[in-house]
Amino acid sequence: MRTSRLQLLAAAGVAVASLALTACQDGTGTRDEGASASQPGASTPSDASSQAPEESASGSGGNASTANGSTGSGGDTAGPGESGSGSGGGGKGPSAGKGSAPGGSDDAPATFNPCNGSNTSVSAAPVSRPVNHMLITVKNTGSKNCDLTYYPVLRFDEMQWVPQPVEESKPQAVVTLAPGESAYAGVLLSAADGSGSGGATGKKLAVGFQGRTPNSDGGPAAIPSLPAAGVYYDSSLTVTYWQSSADDALTY
Repeated sequence: MRTSRLQLLAAAGVAVASLALTACQDGTGTRDEGASASQPGASTPSDASSQAPEESASGSGGNASTANGSTGSGGDTAGPGESGSGSGGGGKGPSAGKGSAPGGSDDAPATFNPCNGSNTSVSAAPVSRPVNHMLITVKNTGSKNCDLTYYPVLRFDEMQWVPQPVEESKPQAVVTLAPGESAYAGVLLSAADGSGSGGATGKKLAVGFQGRTPNSDGGPAAIPSLPAAGVYYDSSLTVTYWQSSADDALTY
Protein backbone atom coordinates (compact mmCIF):
# COMPACT_ATOMS: atom_id res chain seq x y z
CA MET A 1 0.00 0.00 0.00
CA ARG A 2 2.80 2.36 0.90
CA THR A 3 4.46 1.71 -2.41
CA SER A 4 1.29 2.42 -4.31
CA ARG A 5 0.87 5.75 -2.50
CA LEU A 6 4.38 6.81 -3.40
CA GLN A 7 3.75 5.93 -7.00
CA LEU A 8 0.58 8.01 -7.02
CA LEU A 9 2.38 11.01 -5.55
CA ALA A 10 5.15 10.71 -8.12
CA ALA A 11 2.63 10.54 -10.93
CA ALA A 12 0.86 13.60 -9.57
CA GLY A 13 4.17 15.53 -9.45
CA VAL A 14 4.88 14.69 -13.07
CA ALA A 15 1.43 15.88 -14.09
CA VAL A 16 1.88 19.26 -12.30
CA ALA A 17 5.29 19.81 -13.93
CA SER A 18 3.81 18.98 -17.28
CA LEU A 19 1.01 21.52 -16.82
CA ALA A 20 3.47 24.25 -15.76
CA LEU A 21 5.63 23.59 -18.82
CA THR A 22 2.63 23.75 -21.10
CA ALA A 23 1.55 27.06 -19.57
CA CYS A 24 4.97 28.60 -20.29
CA GLN A 25 5.01 27.54 -23.91
CA ASP A 26 1.54 28.64 -24.92
CA GLY A 27 2.61 32.31 -25.63
CA THR A 28 0.63 33.89 -22.81
CA GLY A 29 2.50 34.50 -19.55
CA THR A 30 5.92 35.58 -18.68
CA ARG A 31 7.26 35.24 -22.18
CA ASP A 32 4.58 37.64 -23.34
CA GLU A 33 5.44 40.08 -20.54
CA GLY A 34 9.08 39.73 -21.33
CA ALA A 35 8.47 40.46 -24.97
CA SER A 36 6.25 43.38 -24.08
CA ALA A 37 8.85 44.82 -21.72
CA SER A 38 11.63 44.45 -24.23
CA GLN A 39 9.67 46.10 -27.10
CA PRO A 40 10.34 49.76 -26.15
CA GLY A 41 13.99 48.95 -25.74
CA ALA A 42 14.05 47.51 -29.20
CA SER A 43 12.23 50.50 -30.69
CA THR A 44 14.66 53.07 -29.26
CA PRO A 45 17.72 51.86 -31.18
CA SER A 46 15.47 51.55 -34.19
CA ASP A 47 14.42 55.20 -33.84
CA ALA A 48 17.96 56.35 -33.18
CA SER A 49 19.17 54.31 -36.08
CA SER A 50 16.55 55.76 -38.39
CA GLN A 51 17.30 59.34 -37.27
CA ALA A 52 21.06 59.08 -37.56
CA PRO A 53 21.14 58.89 -41.36
CA GLU A 54 18.71 61.82 -41.55
CA GLU A 55 20.87 63.95 -39.30
CA SER A 56 23.96 62.77 -41.11
CA ALA A 57 22.37 63.50 -44.43
CA SER A 58 21.19 66.86 -43.19
CA GLY A 59 24.59 67.61 -41.76
CA SER A 60 26.28 66.39 -44.86
CA GLY A 61 23.84 68.31 -46.96
CA GLY A 62 24.44 71.38 -44.86
CA ASN A 63 28.14 70.99 -45.14
CA ALA A 64 27.94 70.29 -48.81
CA SER A 65 25.66 73.25 -49.27
CA THR A 66 27.97 75.44 -47.24
CA ALA A 67 30.99 74.12 -49.01
CA ASN A 68 29.35 74.56 -52.34
CA GLY A 69 28.09 77.90 -51.26
CA SER A 70 31.51 78.93 -50.11
CA THR A 71 33.17 77.47 -53.11
CA GLY A 72 30.58 78.87 -55.43
CA SER A 73 30.56 82.18 -53.70
CA GLY A 74 34.29 82.19 -53.37
CA GLY A 75 34.62 81.20 -56.98
CA ASP A 76 32.07 83.76 -58.08
CA THR A 77 33.65 86.44 -55.94
CA ALA A 78 37.11 85.60 -57.09
CA GLY A 79 35.99 85.39 -60.68
CA PRO A 80 34.44 88.84 -60.93
CA GLY A 81 37.08 90.20 -58.60
CA GLU A 82 39.83 88.94 -60.80
CA SER A 83 37.88 89.82 -63.86
CA GLY A 84 37.17 93.22 -62.35
CA SER A 85 40.81 93.64 -61.55
CA GLY A 86 41.69 92.56 -65.04
CA SER A 87 39.17 94.86 -66.62
CA GLY A 88 40.10 97.51 -64.06
CA GLY A 89 43.68 97.13 -65.08
CA GLY A 90 42.60 97.31 -68.69
CA GLY A 91 40.39 100.24 -67.83
CA LYS A 92 43.20 101.94 -66.05
CA GLY A 93 45.47 101.71 -69.05
CA PRO A 94 43.51 104.22 -71.12
CA SER A 95 42.69 106.25 -68.04
CA ALA A 96 46.32 106.45 -67.12
CA GLY A 97 47.04 107.51 -70.66
CA LYS A 98 44.42 110.20 -70.43
CA GLY A 99 45.46 111.27 -66.98
CA SER A 100 49.01 111.68 -68.14
CA ALA A 101 47.92 113.51 -71.22
CA PRO A 102 49.62 116.82 -71.85
CA GLY A 103 48.37 119.87 -70.03
CA GLY A 104 45.97 117.87 -67.91
CA SER A 105 43.79 117.15 -70.95
CA ASP A 106 41.48 114.14 -70.89
CA ASP A 107 42.13 113.47 -74.56
CA ALA A 108 45.64 112.42 -75.40
CA PRO A 109 46.63 112.54 -79.05
CA ALA A 110 46.35 109.24 -80.87
CA THR A 111 49.96 109.66 -81.89
CA PHE A 112 52.27 111.71 -79.73
CA ASN A 113 55.13 113.74 -81.16
CA PRO A 114 56.64 116.15 -78.63
CA CYS A 115 57.63 119.65 -79.54
CA ASN A 116 61.15 120.40 -78.36
CA GLY A 117 64.34 122.21 -79.25
CA SER A 118 64.92 120.03 -82.30
CA ASN A 119 61.71 120.79 -84.20
CA THR A 120 60.82 124.31 -83.03
CA SER A 121 62.19 127.81 -82.74
CA VAL A 122 61.82 129.44 -79.31
CA SER A 123 61.92 133.09 -78.26
CA ALA A 124 61.61 134.71 -74.83
CA ALA A 125 60.89 138.41 -74.51
CA PRO A 126 59.76 140.63 -71.61
CA VAL A 127 56.46 142.48 -72.23
CA SER A 128 55.23 145.83 -71.01
CA ARG A 129 51.80 144.53 -69.98
CA PRO A 130 51.24 142.97 -67.60
CA VAL A 131 54.23 144.27 -65.65
CA ASN A 132 57.08 141.94 -64.74
CA HIS A 133 56.02 139.39 -67.31
CA MET A 134 57.79 137.60 -70.13
CA LEU A 135 56.28 135.76 -73.10
CA ILE A 136 57.74 132.54 -74.44
CA THR A 137 56.85 131.70 -78.03
CA VAL A 138 57.34 128.27 -79.61
CA LYS A 139 56.96 127.82 -83.37
CA ASN A 140 56.80 124.43 -85.08
CA THR A 141 59.58 124.38 -87.67
CA GLY A 142 59.22 120.68 -88.44
CA SER A 143 57.34 118.92 -91.24
CA LYS A 144 54.67 117.31 -89.06
CA ASN A 145 52.49 118.14 -86.08
CA CYS A 146 54.04 118.28 -82.63
CA ASP A 147 52.50 118.37 -79.16
CA LEU A 148 53.31 120.70 -76.27
CA THR A 149 52.79 118.95 -72.96
CA TYR A 150 52.12 120.58 -69.59
CA TYR A 151 54.31 123.67 -69.15
CA PRO A 152 57.87 124.74 -69.98
CA VAL A 153 60.56 123.88 -67.44
CA LEU A 154 62.55 127.08 -66.99
CA ARG A 155 66.07 127.48 -65.70
CA PHE A 156 67.97 130.76 -65.52
CA ASP A 157 71.73 130.31 -65.45
CA GLU A 158 72.59 127.77 -62.71
CA MET A 159 69.29 128.09 -60.88
CA GLN A 160 68.77 125.14 -58.49
CA TRP A 161 64.98 125.24 -58.29
CA VAL A 162 62.16 124.81 -60.79
CA PRO A 163 59.49 127.53 -61.19
CA GLN A 164 56.04 126.17 -60.46
CA PRO A 165 53.11 126.35 -62.91
CA VAL A 166 49.99 128.45 -62.56
CA GLU A 167 47.41 125.68 -62.10
CA GLU A 168 44.54 127.93 -63.19
CA SER A 169 46.13 128.12 -66.63
CA LYS A 170 45.84 124.38 -67.32
CA PRO A 171 44.21 124.00 -70.75
CA GLN A 172 41.27 121.80 -71.61
CA ALA A 173 43.04 120.14 -74.51
CA VAL A 174 46.52 119.33 -75.67
CA VAL A 175 48.19 122.12 -77.60
CA THR A 176 49.12 120.59 -80.94
CA LEU A 177 51.03 122.64 -83.48
CA ALA A 178 50.86 122.07 -87.19
CA PRO A 179 53.98 123.03 -89.13
CA GLY A 180 54.38 126.81 -88.97
CA GLU A 181 51.98 127.28 -86.02
CA SER A 182 52.97 128.82 -82.67
CA ALA A 183 52.06 128.38 -78.99
CA TYR A 184 52.83 130.46 -75.92
CA ALA A 185 53.57 130.46 -72.22
CA GLY A 186 53.48 133.46 -69.89
CA VAL A 187 56.10 133.96 -67.18
CA LEU A 188 55.65 136.03 -64.04
CA LEU A 189 59.20 137.15 -63.34
CA SER A 190 58.79 138.94 -60.03
CA ALA A 191 56.14 140.20 -57.62
CA ALA A 192 54.85 143.67 -58.54
CA ASP A 193 54.58 144.64 -54.87
CA GLY A 194 58.16 143.64 -54.12
CA SER A 195 57.12 140.75 -51.88
CA GLY A 196 59.40 138.28 -53.65
CA SER A 197 62.79 137.35 -52.26
CA GLY A 198 66.11 136.14 -53.63
CA GLY A 199 66.10 138.47 -56.62
CA ALA A 200 68.66 137.83 -59.35
CA THR A 201 69.32 138.77 -62.95
CA GLY A 202 69.31 135.92 -65.38
CA LYS A 203 71.68 136.05 -68.35
CA LYS A 204 70.86 132.70 -69.87
CA LEU A 205 67.59 130.80 -70.07
CA ALA A 206 66.99 127.13 -70.85
CA VAL A 207 63.45 126.14 -71.83
CA GLY A 208 62.85 122.46 -71.19
CA PHE A 209 60.05 120.35 -72.68
CA GLN A 210 58.10 117.59 -70.99
CA GLY A 211 57.12 114.25 -72.51
CA ARG A 212 53.84 112.39 -72.40
CA THR A 213 53.95 112.01 -68.62
CA PRO A 214 54.63 114.78 -66.09
CA ASN A 215 58.28 115.64 -65.56
CA SER A 216 59.43 113.21 -68.23
CA ASP A 217 61.99 114.16 -70.83
CA GLY A 218 60.37 115.59 -73.94
CA GLY A 219 63.58 116.00 -75.89
CA PRO A 220 66.27 118.65 -76.32
CA ALA A 221 65.84 121.96 -74.49
CA ALA A 222 65.87 125.30 -76.28
CA ILE A 223 68.14 128.22 -75.41
CA PRO A 224 66.38 131.42 -76.51
CA SER A 225 68.23 134.74 -76.55
CA LEU A 226 67.64 137.19 -73.66
CA PRO A 227 68.09 140.99 -73.61
CA ALA A 228 71.71 142.04 -73.17
CA ALA A 229 70.93 143.43 -69.72
CA GLY A 230 69.46 140.13 -68.66
CA VAL A 231 66.09 139.43 -67.01
CA TYR A 232 65.35 140.11 -63.35
CA TYR A 233 63.41 137.49 -61.41
CA ASP A 234 62.73 136.57 -57.79
CA SER A 235 61.03 133.82 -55.76
CA SER A 236 57.67 134.74 -57.30
CA LEU A 237 58.80 133.25 -60.62
CA THR A 238 55.96 131.14 -62.09
CA VAL A 239 54.98 129.96 -65.57
CA THR A 240 51.71 129.10 -67.30
CA TYR A 241 50.84 125.91 -69.11
CA TRP A 242 51.24 126.07 -72.86
CA GLN A 243 48.49 128.12 -74.52
CA SER A 244 47.24 128.48 -78.07
CA SER A 245 47.17 132.29 -77.89
CA ALA A 246 49.51 134.94 -76.48
CA ASP A 247 46.60 136.75 -74.83
CA ASP A 248 45.69 133.64 -72.83
CA ALA A 249 49.31 133.13 -71.83
CA LEU A 250 49.57 136.68 -70.45
CA THR A 251 46.28 136.54 -68.56
CA TYR A 252 47.92 135.10 -65.44
